[in-house]
Amino acid sequence: MTSNTGSPDSERTTMAYDEGLAERIRQRLRSDADVTERRMFGGIAFLYCGNMAVGVSGDDLMVRVGPDHTDAALARPGTRVFDMTGRPMRGWILVAGTALSEEDVLGEWVDEGRAFAVSLPPK
Repeated sequence: MTSNTGSPDSERTTMAYDEGLAERIRQRLRSDADVTERRMFGGIAFLYCGNMAVGVSGDDLMVRVGPDHTDAALARPGTRVFDMTGRPMRGWILVAGTALSEEDVLGEWVDEGRAFAVSLPPK
C-alpha cells in the first residue's frame, strides 16, 4: 500500500478524521499492492487501482457499495446516506464508527468497498 497524502505523518493528526479507524484499515490492507491512500472529502480515502473503495471522514467509514447495493447496505446497522453536498450520493454510504468495534464487521465493509472498486476500470 502506498500513500499519496503529500505530507509527513505528523500532519495527518491535524485532519478531521478518526486516525485509529484509518490505521485499522491500513493494517487490513497493508499487503495489497494495488491500494493507495489519498486525502479526500476532508478525510482519508483508500483506493484500488485509482478507484475509491473506502475512506474515513470524521468518525465514520465511507463505503462505495455501488448504486445497485445502496438500499441493502442502508438496511444494515449503523449506516446512513452519504450526503456531503445536500444531495445523497447513490452508491455511497456512511457507517458510524460505533458500529465498527468488531474487526470482522469492519472487514466486511472494507471487502464490500473493495469488491465494487475492483469492478471498475483502473484509473
